[in-house]
Amino acid sequence: MKVYTGTGDDGTTGLLYGGRVAKSADAPEAYGAVDEAVSALGLARAEAGVAGKEDALLLRLQRELFVVGAELATAPENRAKLTDGVSRVGVQMCEALKNDLDEHEKRLPELRDFVLPGENRFAAALDMARSVIRRAERRCVGLFAAGTLENPQLLQYLNRLSDLVFLMARDAEENIRTVREE
Repeated sequence: MKVYTGTGDDGTTGLLYGGRVAKSADAPEAYGAVDEAVSALGLARAEAGVAGKEDALLLRLQRELFVVGAELATAPENRAKLTDGVSRVGVQMCEALKNDLDEHEKRLPELRDFVLPGENRFAAALDMARSVIRRAERRCVGLFAAGTLENPQLLQYLNRLSDLVFLMARDAEENIRTVREE
């Protein structure tokens, strides 16, 4: 299989189950941001190393973002063909994130101030990933508002994911520095 097909040379991209849209359309913007989030989490995984305590979780999150991307890369009229947890975000994925959030919150002191990212490379990579996830979430909120995305679990998933990655970054900080309001 060749990497290039030439079909996108006209500025369009193919969708799952058929159809083409402009690469600049709202859906490709959304799943493009999700793709960036997968890469950003990959950078965090690389910084942590394969022996890192969060490696398995980060790998799971990357794979789950492929599910998010698959749903976004499917035309609305074909989304009934998708399968929860495989190509569509389902309730179980959101519940798993809720459990992950609860587990990480137990380990951390209550947050009372703003956190300044950058105490170490792993935490900084997680903070960058969180920012990219938030951008993907904003793009998906736009799709939801326009009526071209109907699955509220997808929005819930991205919101919870960014919260989880924030907690993971806090947990990774060796010495949390905060910015205090004067």
